[in-house]
Amino acid sequence: MSTQRRVALVTGSSTGIGETVARRLAAENISVVVNSARSVEAGEKVAASLPDALYVQADVSDEDQARRLVARAVEHYGRLDILVNNAGVTRAVPHADLEAASPAVWREIFDLNVFGTWQTTVAAMPALRESGEGVVVNVSSVAGSRPTGSSIPYAVSKAAVEHMTRLLAVAMGPQVRVNAVAPGLVETGWTEGSDFFAAIAEQVAAVAPLRRVGRPEDVSEAVLSLIRATYTTGQVLMVDGGGTLVR
Repeated sequence: MSTQRRVALVTGSSTGIGETVARRLAAENISVVVNSARSVEAGEKVAASLPDALYVQADVSDEDQARRLVARAVEHYGRLDILVNNAGVTRAVPHADLEAASPAVWREIFDLNVFGTWQTTVAAMPALRESGEGVVVNVSSVAGSRPTGSSIPYAVSKAAVEHMTRLLAVAMGPQVRVNAVAPGLVETGWTEGSDFFAAIAEQVAAVAPLRRVGRPEDVSEAVLSLIRATYTTGQVLMVDGGGTLVR
């Protein structure tokens, strides 16, 4: 199958921010490859609800699966124009509890957040170059540049993603642009009913200039803006309601 529509691959897009990004891109008449490692039924439902979408199960922390995911996308649509590296994982570990941030925790987080982003980007790069308007948007976090986040390994993984973004922008230009979004606290289905999240959200909303926490739609709009911004590369766009200005 080949298509004249642009094609986007969004990793980790069966729920949450990734799902919202997939839906926003579909609303722009972009064909979307929906992906998840485990939530197969949810991913299939998302793809089925979109005008032109394909679901592919793959764990991008595994290089072979990342390459298979990209190959399936290109095989199905005949092209790939946009890659959104959204798949990620974290573990809540108090920053002062160094023993709890074990090598196993570091490996789990880096395998997906860093190596998954890298492996999928490497696999996608030939098709993105061929596109003529290829673009990568990585999903980072404010923890990538501020001393915050659910754990030190998570924050360091996002710092790595941000510097990877800058290095790839230099190396892959002018054929492919590479940018990132760095969300602050975002309310998703995973946070519903969480007293812990509600307490943190209240603290953030009290000081952030926009006086609220983020929504997945805020992130998807930022992703879309970077896809559209044809003279922007190597940038990390904060999506935090101005929170990092005052915290």
